[in-house]
Amino acid sequence: MALRALVRHYRSRHPHPTAELVHRPHPWARALGLVTVVLIGAWLGLLIVGNVRTPVGPMNTTMTLRPSLTGGTKINVSPLGALELRSHNAPVRLDVNVDQLDPARAQALVDHPERISGLQDEIASDVQHGTLDLAVRSVVAVVSGATALGLAVYRRPGRALAAGGLALALLTASGGAAAATWNPNSVLEPKFSGLLSSAPSLVGNARSIVTEFDVYQQELARLVTNVTKLYDATSTLPAYQPDPTTIRVLHVSDIHLNPASWKIIASLVEQYEINVIVDSGDTMDHGSAAENGFLDPIADLGAPYVWVRGNHDSRETQRYLEGIDNAHVLDEGRAVTVGGLRFAGMGDPQFTPDRSAEKESLPSEEVAGQSLADALRAQKAAGTPVDIAIAHNPDAARETDGQVPLVLAGHLHHSEMEVLDKGTRLRIEGSTGGSGLRALEGQYPDPIETSVLYLDRDTHRLQAWDEIKLGGLGLTTAEVSRHLPKENQPGAAPEDDRSPSPTGNTPTGRPPSGSPNGSPSTSTDVSPRAP
Repeated sequence: MALRALVRHYRSRHPHPTAELVHRPHPWARALGLVTVVLIGAWLGLLIVGNVRTPVGPMNTTMTLRPSLTGGTKINVSPLGALELRSHNAPVRLDVNVDQLDPARAQALVDHPERISGLQDEIASDVQHGTLDLAVRSVVAVVSGATALGLAVYRRPGRALAAGGLALALLTASGGAAAATWNPNSVLEPKFSGLLSSAPSLVGNARSIVTEFDVYQQELARLVTNVTKLYDATSTLPAYQPDPTTIRVLHVSDIHLNPASWKIIASLVEQYEINVIVDSGDTMDHGSAAENGFLDPIADLGAPYVWVRGNHDSRETQRYLEGIDNAHVLDEGRAVTVGGLRFAGMGDPQFTPDRSAEKESLPSEEVAGQSLADALRAQKAAGTPVDIAIAHNPDAARETDGQVPLVLAGHLHHSEMEVLDKGTRLRIEGSTGGSGLRALEGQYPDPIETSVLYLDRDTHRLQAWDEIKLGGLGLTTAEVSRHLPKENQPGAAPEDDRSPSPTGNTPTGRPPSGSPNGSPSTSTDVSPRAP
């Protein structure tokens, strides 16, 4: 009994060591794990619910906070690109996505132009409300995300609340750092990317923006209503009723990535019952793969689309277009029969957005035109003469003189009609995209130009053409002019015609019906109130 008492006393003074089933981590490792959970949870919270959709003027935008090592603000303007502002130095970045133009609000500005004078204050108020909503939502998203992930990882309410509190503290510190380093002058030195990289040369330098801010304010306010005004103008275009025996070709060119052009083209295809659309190039601006999606609406324009490469269209652009339904890509003199007419075309040998090549070393337009002329001669010798040849640059198109009745071109951003020395008629189209971003380079914006060509179904000869001109950025005019070739004007003798005929037939001299009194030119201004 005494021995047992002695053993119990010894064990009480010297207990046996017990093995721990769970290794207790080092305090620094525990802190690092908690911070990792907080950061991941906060990021997930922002990703899932941390964005705000808010209207800014007539635009719908999405504002989001994102973790970042450099901070700043990024404004995405799809599909043109983005601009970055060094607005603050903090571990969070503000992303603003310009989603779309709201038709109702934009139309309200068109109907009530007096509202434009207050547009700047309205936009400032919208941005303020959107930023406040974003701040509240971001706090909720960060705290909720960190707390939820902390509960899932630690399964302890105390640890989860600690994660949420730490997330709130980090967000508050980031907001304080952003406020302390806020630089409102960053808007004067933006960094452009994507297609907007050409914007500085178009908008002007920072000094002119500061000294002439009122002018820029008024012009930018007008620009946001441009698309709606163009749609409004095209919806009221008069629709001529051409002779049903004519083939109607819509000639477009130099769209330069203007999305409004597709709406205009689709409207004209329907109103004029177009048989074939011919695009003489420069549909793109830089020819990059990122721009390819811009071409997708071609499949739904309602008429076959015949296209040649311009000097702003790359080989990548051409390959993408070859895979689009309804598109017929012509190059190296290739010929195709579409809509009852035979076309042949040559892509532009130059690709000017490639700054690595010196301009002097670029291929010759004249040589490309001579190759196209050789292909036209071969087609004629084979008994399949071409009705219309297509080249982007007029220098190349002129080399086909005497080999085809009609050749179409673009490139110059203004329209011309010329009969060459050997009788071939050269039609140069203006810019159907209003020169794209280049519309801002001059004192006045470039108009949007296209034309409808009427060709006799039997002889395939040009009978008349309508020149369609829409006001450029901020303008609401639309003018349609009817023109007749000299040989089709009243009283003209057959010998007036000098153009080569692929079939050997003489022209009928019959203009399409709807030509006002057979006059060589007439115009309609559907919106005389040019601002």
